[in-house]
Amino acid sequence: MFEEALIGESLSAKSEARRDSIRSVERAIDLLQALNRRSISTLHDLHLETGLPKPSIVRLLRTLEAKGMVAQSSSYGTYQLLSHVKTLSCGFHREPLIIEVADEILIEFTKEEGWPLAIALFDVDAMIVRASTIPYTSLSLLHSSLNMRLSMTSRALGRCYLAHCSANERKMILEIIKQSGNEEDRNSLDRQKFSRLLKMVREQGYALRDPTIEPRSSTMAVPVMSGDRVIASLGLTWISVAMSEKRAIELYYPKLVETARRISKALDERLERSGGKLSASPFQGLKHRYLQALPYH
Repeated sequence: MFEEALIGESLSAKSEARRDSIRSVERAIDLLQALNRRSISTLHDLHLETGLPKPSIVRLLRTLEAKGMVAQSSSYGTYQLLSHVKTLSCGFHREPLIIEVADEILIEFTKEEGWPLAIALFDVDAMIVRASTIPYTSLSLLHSSLNMRLSMTSRALGRCYLAHCSANERKMILEIIKQSGNEEDRNSLDRQKFSRLLKMVREQGYALRDPTIEPRSSTMAVPVMSGDRVIASLGLTWISVAMSEKRAIELYYPKLVETARRISKALDERLERSGGKLSASPFQGLKHRYLQALPYH
């Protein structure tokens, strides 16, 4: 009996240790996910989002710092993820160069004008927000928009990209999103009407979000170009009651175009210095999905 009791206690201790180890992993994952929602986070931000005790957060941050995944930023008391964190994702390569060169330009704009900017990149059937200045302003209804997938047909960033990509790419994208199941993509079902909308976007130089989608705010987007190729959409979002659509266009369309031009110029200069080139157009990866979307497949 005594030996059985000892064995039982030993197993119980091992089980408890295992649960503690698993809980530590869960906490580390929770912390990494919280850090990923902002470009910079304070200890208090992380405490509120994860519910973890601050001493535990500090210990985890120190561990992640030692592994080269987190760093204390130049702003005292704030933390940010480092690129080494991407080694946790199989096949996840570094962000496109455009995000690196655009970061300071976007932040400068928001600090001067107040409203947040976002850059979105095309991904098969949606635009994904890859950079956002929401952390640098209080004039936003969202805490974060990073990694949000946005409709190609109802959101300004998507409409902007569709209006400025090649005709062949646009045709493929529209065939694919017919199968997406996203309620917002119903805008593309009337092909003639939607084609007229895209033509208007090209003529006026900017796209606007469908006013029935999240009407508390509005977004205007312009293309970021590399030569004659659209590589991203740049959007400005404002709170609707603070400014009319007409006023926003008058005030910010020229500034948004200039910001997109600066990003394009900075990107070209970086590529020239490094002797590099942009990755292949997303158009190349659409062919297989396009064929699958055709009725006879």
